[in-house]
Amino acid sequence: MNVVFLAREAITGLARNITMTVAMILTTAMSLGLLGGGLLIADMTTRTQQIYLDNVEVEIFLTEDISAADPGCATSICTTLAEDLAAFPGTDTVTYISRDEAVELYRETFADDPEILALVRAAALPASFRVRLDDPRQFAAIYDQFLLYPGVEAIRNQEELVKRLFTILDGLRNGAFAIAAVAGAAALLLIGNMVQITAYTRREEVSIMRLVGATRWYTQVPFILEALLAALLGAGIAIAGLFVAKGALVDGMLAAVYESNIIAPITTGSVAAVAPVLLGLAATLAAATGYVTLRFYVRD
Repeated sequence: MNVVFLAREAITGLARNITMTVAMILTTAMSLGLLGGGLLIADMTTRTQQIYLDNVEVEIFLTEDISAADPGCATSICTTLAEDLAAFPGTDTVTYISRDEAVELYRETFADDPEILALVRAAALPASFRVRLDDPRQFAAIYDQFLLYPGVEAIRNQEELVKRLFTILDGLRNGAFAIAAVAGAAALLLIGNMVQITAYTRREEVSIMRLVGATRWYTQVPFILEALLAALLGAGIAIAGLFVAKGALVDGMLAAVYESNIIAPITTGSVAAVAPVLLGLAATLAAATGYVTLRFYVRD
């Protein structure tokens, strides 16, 4: 098989239908760019979730009598609770926060907002235990075990607050995937149409090649290569766009958020890891679409 000849035919075919070729390349680039963005958001969400889960604590709030009268956790009820928490399977650390310490933490948190500081009195802040678990998903077990313990008023898990944040990120990711799916379908239709039109305009040339002994596969390869080259060009544009968007837009917009460790950054390595996925997907779908189109619509 003359590889140079087939490659030249594929390039010539792309040039003959320049308008459709450009449309297919741009549509493919758009769909793959959206897909790549969705993959990057999914990766960022996973890494951000891990950041928060690594710092998730279970807060066990104590009743008013302990909060008011036992600042050092010296009573039997408080010490027993502390010992049982420390012995609970999966517990990493147990920290006692007295009412006075809770007030101080509250003042530090809202130091720049005097209106909020004025809303809460010290008596409204109970003493508590902050428990960090080896596996935050064990919250249900510790909740069931200690909710009815003497001296326990309520139990709160910060993991529930974290999940609300990821609802937004998951929505952005799913939206990007949905738009990418629609754009991807349009790109596949364009690939199929381009192969059909190209094969039709070159039907006489193909017929002559078949008469002189060329196999069906040999005459079809240039059309599949055309679709493949166009798709790879689109993937290249999409990948370049992701790198540019990261450096020119995302890094600048989210710099403060990255520094505060609120969300995990989208790194150059993350974009580089997505690149081969987009290239492989573009090549596979373009080649498969071209082959199927030729099998169903080209009978010469």
